[in-house]
Amino acid sequence: MKRYYQVMLVGILLTSTCLGADLFPTAARRQGFLKALAEQDKRYDPAEKMLRAPFSSPGYHTTLKSGDVHRTRQSLTYAVALLDSGDPNRLDRALEIIDRVIGLQDQDPSSRTYGIWPWFLEESLEEMSPPDWNWADFCGTQLLQAAIDHENRLPVDLRHRVQESILHAAQSIKRRNVGPGYTNIALMGTYVTLVAGERFDVRELVDYGKARLRRFYDYTLKKGSFSEYNSPTYTLVAIEEISRMRRHIQDAASQELLDTLNDFAWHHLGRRFHAPTKQWAGPHSRSYATLLRSHALAFIQRGTSDDVEFMPDAKAWESIHAQRIDLRCPDELHDNFLELDEPRQEVEAFVLNPGDQHSIIGTTYLHSAFALGSVNIGDLWNQRRPLVAYWNSATGVVAMRVRCLHDDYDYSSASLFTVQEQNDALSAVVFATDRGDTHISLDRLRNGTISARDLRVRLEFEGAVDDLNLPAKIEMHEPIRFISGRVGGVFCIHEAVLDDQPVTLKMGREGEKAWIDIILYQGVTRQFNFNTIEEAAVVFTLSLVTPPVLLPTTKPQVGMGIAFASPAATERTVSRHKWTWQRSNDTILTLTVPVTPLPSKEQAKITAARVGPDNPWNTDNF
Repeated sequence: MKRYYQVMLVGILLTSTCLGADLFPTAARRQGFLKALAEQDKRYDPAEKMLRAPFSSPGYHTTLKSGDVHRTRQSLTYAVALLDSGDPNRLDRALEIIDRVIGLQDQDPSSRTYGIWPWFLEESLEEMSPPDWNWADFCGTQLLQAAIDHENRLPVDLRHRVQESILHAAQSIKRRNVGPGYTNIALMGTYVTLVAGERFDVRELVDYGKARLRRFYDYTLKKGSFSEYNSPTYTLVAIEEISRMRRHIQDAASQELLDTLNDFAWHHLGRRFHAPTKQWAGPHSRSYATLLRSHALAFIQRGTSDDVEFMPDAKAWESIHAQRIDLRCPDELHDNFLELDEPRQEVEAFVLNPGDQHSIIGTTYLHSAFALGSVNIGDLWNQRRPLVAYWNSATGVVAMRVRCLHDDYDYSSASLFTVQEQNDALSAVVFATDRGDTHISLDRLRNGTISARDLRVRLEFEGAVDDLNLPAKIEMHEPIRFISGRVGGVFCIHEAVLDDQPVTLKMGREGEKAWIDIILYQGVTRQFNFNTIEEAAVVFTLSLVTPPVLLPTTKPQVGMGIAFASPAATERTVSRHKWTWQRSNDTILTLTVPVTPLPSKEQAKITAARVGPDNPWNTDNF
């Protein structure tokens, strides 16, 4: 018996050595991994055999409010990292976690929640509101990592349970059949079903996974971008999942599709990276932080081999899962992350819409001193950045963006339309009647109505704002000039109306933020029915220049006219305003918007723009 265990231990050590050489080819990479793993070790709860952490959530799916929780997905990721460490002393903990979390999966094929896990040990699937079907994808992916690279280290019974659990997750994913527009889950579910099918010889899963990948490929290339276009969050997730599939999928035809998708995703990132500030220039469809987080820079560094270095290599690899993702950025893009040779404007159709619908088009002006990006049709949900700029100040990076706040929280039913040419943007905030309040869809307005004690549009600065110089006094219809670092800006409000409400301006500054507010309403809580409000809009121009001494001394030459009221899918009388900006010695910018609140699609349909005589929203022009 003693001899048996000696042979078994030697086998484990040999396996660990080979695996370690594959996952950690340099000492720096292993150093970064072990540092990240040590941080997770502190959270391990041996009593529950899972990671423990203070409760937090995005505000949906769970009914929990506080306390410590044990998370299923993160615990499995930790278990895989324990196996990746190659340390025999960590093996038992990894096995205990996997065994514990598998036991929380719904494995009853007749159940509504078949194949998924709860978020937390403390809240069952029945208690969640509602359960999150994505957990079949997330947890299934992690279990596949253990099955693919560590199968021989799992006891026979646990090995069989892991396989069964993966197949339950894969069948749940197949049953749900998420469409290609849900990018990260469309990709992750493809990975789980196709890889599980190939590994465990389940033909129906192989066929389903291959067809799902082809559907995603066709949809995405036809659409023009991922649904979450130019997203610092979701583009990285997409690249990770594509990279994971490139590593594990065996089907040759699928690999060809994945190679194209990998280049496609990296080009979306590379063409809008602003090397002078090390920021991902806008516009962003989904973003959890306006300033780029360090993990995104580490991600880019890992994908560009030795060509790009934002931080020491050990820091770039300070992660418990980065070693599993073989990122490969196309060589021709590496220089985009190192320098900006000359100013350039990137214009791209993010979403190619059919018929008479406007396509969603992004414009980004990249200059050595700043980056200014906008999308023609957007909204002001808190994850959107439809108009955002970056520049360097004396002490760091400054970000500037437009927000709409309802009782101090981002208002999702505020729309933002913009026409941009290089460093100038003409924009209008108007109001939709059919979206949500704090979320674009989860809390839809009832009868287009909100209760509010405060409603305002904000131009916000964040980051290194210590040297941001704002004027002592601001007035409506007059240019508001600001200076920060090598950049000067002019912000001018040309219209601000909420029916007959008095509108005021106010500036503020606190910590690493400063702002200019257009206050549409402030007072006792009252009802605002956007189905009956006749006019609600904020129209403004925004310009950035360098050096600041080039700031124009005159007011922007902007005029407004009443546009022909295009027919709308409503019986309301619709008021449209046509704004024209005669820029100094440059092309005229024109934006026509309905100031009458309308449903989102109708609002977009009757909005129009011009840059000189051209329609910049016509995709035939580029």
